[in-house]
Amino acid sequence: MTDFETIRVARDERGVATLTLARPDKHNAMSAQMIAELTRAADLLGDDDGVRAVVLAAQGKSFCAGGDLGWMRAQMEADRATRIAEATKLARMLMALDRMPRPLIGRVHGNAFGGGVGLASVCDIAIGTEAVKMGLTETRLGIIPATIGPYVVARTGAARARQVFMSARVFGAAEAERLGLLARVVPEADLDAAVEAEVAPYLACAPGAVAAAKALIRDVSTPPDEAMIRATIEALADRWETSEADEGIAAFFEKRRPAWASGA
Repeated sequence: MTDFETIRVARDERGVATLTLARPDKHNAMSAQMIAELTRAADLLGDDDGVRAVVLAAQGKSFCAGGDLGWMRAQMEADRATRIAEATKLARMLMALDRMPRPLIGRVHGNAFGGGVGLASVCDIAIGTEAVKMGLTETRLGIIPATIGPYVVARTGAARARQVFMSARVFGAAEAERLGLLARVVPEADLDAAVEAEVAPYLACAPGAVAAAKALIRDVSTPPDEAMIRATIEALADRWETSEADEGIAAFFEKRRPAWASGA
């Protein structure tokens, strides 16, 4: 498949593709390049009739640490139009994965923060290890989990989302399973077998029927539409323009507590 720099794509003889985040030195934080490459990969895999299922995995210690520091700094310094353009690219990437006409199985390990929770939420099913840590950490920086929000809330439901969406609290695998972000939690040694157990049934199914069934779920539920996606983009751009975002991002880069933080 097309050469990528921040991700890897491989397909086995059964038609099972593995889409791997490949910035382990950056804990697979999403840069502008990774966002673009994930979008392209989702389109390619979705258009490939030889692909029966896709596993979303990651190299290194973390699944995905959220937004890349360089990408965040660029947003801090950008004007509103640029921020909206970049947020739109992120939103389109999430939508491409969410709507890909192939079953998408998440193989989650280590940390999944911010956008990493969003990636797990666009999977049809996400399996995680007992050591997984998750968190919607955006409000700690003075911003909000906007573009990932529709997918997180669709996965958890509004009532359960309220438990973690605003507090930036980091939580473990058992709570992630209770919230619905992970479908199943297994020991690390069993992760590959658990993922394979989710993949294997699709190989006995008609690929077109699987794609149609996945589309039907979207048709009979309340998926994110263009108006909702646009609203999340505007909401994020609005937050980037606040003094709280200025202080939160500056404090993050300066490795200090923001002015509003209390406690040890």
